[in-house]
Amino acid sequence: MSKKKKLTKTLAALSAAGCIIGSATPIALNAVELSKYSVVEAKYQAAKTEGSGENAQFSDYDIDIMVVTNPDYKGEAAPTLTYSKAFDEKAKEAGKTALLSENIDGKEYAFKDMNLNGEIDDYERWYLDAETRAQDLADALVAEGEDGIAKIAGLMLFSSHEGNSAAGLTDSQKDYLTNSYVRNITDAAGNDVEDSVRWVNAMQEYVEISDFNVPVDFSSDPRSTAGSGDLYSDNVSSGATDISKWPSNIGLAATFDTEHMYNFAKASSAEYRALGIVTALGPQIDLATEPRWLRVGGTFGENTKLSTDMAQAYVDGSQSTYVNGEDQGWGKDSINCMIKHFPGDGAGEGGRESHTRAGKYAVYPGGNFEEHLTPFAQGGLKLKGKTGAATAVMTSYSIGINADGSALGGERVGSAYSKSKMSILRDDLGFDGVVCTDWGVTSTPPEQLALGGLGMAWGMENATDNERHLAILDAGGDMFGGNNDNKPIVWSWQQMVDRDGEEAANTRFATSAKRLLKLTMEPGLFENTYLNLDESLAEAGSKDKKDAGYQAQLESVVMLKNKDNTIKAAKDQAKDPKDMTVYIPKTYTAEQKGVFGDTPASWSDSMNIETAKSIYGTVLTDEIVDDKVVRPDLSNVDKVIVGMRSPNNGSLFNQSGMIVEDGKQKFYPLSLQYRPYTADGENVRKVSIAGDLNSDGTQQNRSYYGATSKIANEYDLTACLEAVEAAKAVNKDIPVVVALNANGPVIVSEFEDKVDAIVCGFSVSDSAVFDIINGKSEPKGLLPLQFPANMDTVEANKEDVAGDLVCYKDTQGNTYDVAYGLNWSGIIDDERVQTYNPDRPTTDTTTVTPTPTPDKPTTSVKTGDEINLNTTMLAGAVALVAGLTAYVTAKKRKAVK
Repeated sequence: MSKKKKLTKTLAALSAAGCIIGSATPIALNAVELSKYSVVEAKYQAAKTEGSGENAQFSDYDIDIMVVTNPDYKGEAAPTLTYSKAFDEKAKEAGKTALLSENIDGKEYAFKDMNLNGEIDDYERWYLDAETRAQDLADALVAEGEDGIAKIAGLMLFSSHEGNSAAGLTDSQKDYLTNSYVRNITDAAGNDVEDSVRWVNAMQEYVEISDFNVPVDFSSDPRSTAGSGDLYSDNVSSGATDISKWPSNIGLAATFDTEHMYNFAKASSAEYRALGIVTALGPQIDLATEPRWLRVGGTFGENTKLSTDMAQAYVDGSQSTYVNGEDQGWGKDSINCMIKHFPGDGAGEGGRESHTRAGKYAVYPGGNFEEHLTPFAQGGLKLKGKTGAATAVMTSYSIGINADGSALGGERVGSAYSKSKMSILRDDLGFDGVVCTDWGVTSTPPEQLALGGLGMAWGMENATDNERHLAILDAGGDMFGGNNDNKPIVWSWQQMVDRDGEEAANTRFATSAKRLLKLTMEPGLFENTYLNLDESLAEAGSKDKKDAGYQAQLESVVMLKNKDNTIKAAKDQAKDPKDMTVYIPKTYTAEQKGVFGDTPASWSDSMNIETAKSIYGTVLTDEIVDDKVVRPDLSNVDKVIVGMRSPNNGSLFNQSGMIVEDGKQKFYPLSLQYRPYTADGENVRKVSIAGDLNSDGTQQNRSYYGATSKIANEYDLTACLEAVEAAKAVNKDIPVVVALNANGPVIVSEFEDKVDAIVCGFSVSDSAVFDIINGKSEPKGLLPLQFPANMDTVEANKEDVAGDLVCYKDTQGNTYDVAYGLNWSGIIDDERVQTYNPDRPTTDTTTVTPTPTPDKPTTSVKTGDEINLNTTMLAGAVALVAGLTAYVTAKKRKAVK
């Protein structure tokens, strides 16, 4: 065969395969030239729902995707490109081509012509840095005039929660994608890979063929938590099995091991990408300095160094892609991290939380505001890895108030509106990434708890929706969480034009656009937009990820008490679990009212009975007859396992800590004990630090002095105490083990002296807890939080200061301080303890047995009497308590710095 005929045959084969070769200048895909990149057509899966209600029509379907493989670029793998055949057809209709090519150093590379102008623009050149590319597109959008401004306004929106991926692309989503140019979606759906892939592909195709084809950035709150009781897991993770399962943030902190955090971040980021998620709305790195705060479970605890190290590891592991353990910087497994909630929201007065009017104020009675910045400044924004810093920061809801009642920074507004807080972030910390509000910040707050009534425009209640958007932009924000409408942002631009001139307004919008575009450029979404279902199914929930997640669960469990070695290695157990009979009582949760509907009262198993049956020979539990407990015969029981949860003060959306009666706000205490707690002790504030300003210039008093707590799961304690008595009645020394599922500090004095062992998990699976109880794995977890002796010390604590509680000392002489935990040999004292809390107390067996907490309403004065004192210190107790409190406070503050 002649060389000419051989070349002709080769070109025909390449052409049939969709391969082309370019020249030194950009050429079209259909040109017959020698090429090095290849194009393959593949079928990807998608789904959509058209219409609504009874007229809704669901369909799943295939879309044709062109997959482009480029040759290596300068010794490294070049990105794979994907685009839809629908976009290719759109290009042909316009007399254009979807791909352009360029010869670089003798190799031909493909680039998507996203704007179909026949040229390779800088933002389309995947080999340029994201900063250059984003600036190029931002400038191009501004050059479009008002149309471009409307598109930038769309980039500034983060959609309201979308919770049904199974429906695929819906008409309502098409509406905001088209009319408001929304390009950031809040994925609140479950972890079903097939549903997610179909939804993501359908939406990306719809956007790709629109007049603004910047890919969609799907985001998510944490969704990998194994157990229940965690704010995030209960929203999206319940029952899902398609991804690996890990402890909650506070549980990962309990490992005191950044290697577990790195492993989690690497696994979850790869799984997020398999689900189409490119931005993590986290990690939550608020310092949990107020033990009653309702969001403690989402943090890394109160210890500043631990929180900082965990924040750094989380962001590094998430944003970087790793090959053979080496950090490659941004890559196919990378996701953006939006660290939150700047400047730290863990100092809510009385523990109340800022999603509702109840908790709109964070207070700083200890003057410790700056320490709350440390996990941001030295953690999330100062990475060891190649991505340098978190790409985004979410602001907190709350208004900061100093000890004297004055506004932090002189601004009585929420953080999104605060120029002084933004100056700290932008100027002092040098952050030039995306600043996003928390969700609902521009919405009008309801006067009282109402179904669907959620708005957190604290300090801006009297402003209009448009004015709130402008104020956030003026403060330096870039993005609006939970908003689907770009019109208030376009209005804000027009106000800037009228006030500052068009050039200044355009420069301001271009600055935000550049930051926002990097969210999709850095992870490579401009190049490889679509998801291959088979690849996603193989990546999500792979065995190595599940194994690593389960190991982290095991190593996060903290053994608090182990009287007489009740819990020991499996080989030393008297019976194999398969030969044992265990009793697990039921529990009861009272009705709770909330913004998104009321949660009815219910009975439930205190541990997962089906899981228990797979482990133990016989599992007994209660029967509920006419709303009363009928307990089984415990004569043959080998062990009692009582599942308990943290005292439930309510969720973020229950307006916990406040009720409205006759139009007036009344406050009650949040409590860390189960029985009703009446706040009338000497440490309870009779005048609150913060409060709304009245029309006469006085300040509202938000004190809860004299009021009583409302704990929805008080029965957890009842179930425990009754199980103890039932076991005693059998007269065979049945050990009672409490499995505490905690989302923050707990006052354990109500039951500790009555049980044999306590293991504490932070939203881990019950199977992991059973493995610890059965000695299959030795406990390694340490407390990431102080567990207080009583509510009196909680009332004495300063909301903004860590380590200022009198910690509980149990009947075995152990103090429940930060970095405390037991293994089979006794109290753990390893490198982790020396690193994070070297002054932690050791075992003191001279302790006095605590006074049992009565099963009736108690006051803080009564619980104050329960502080455990050494028997030699009983004389002069009142003076000594004050001195001991001051000493412990000073020592703990030093330990957490």
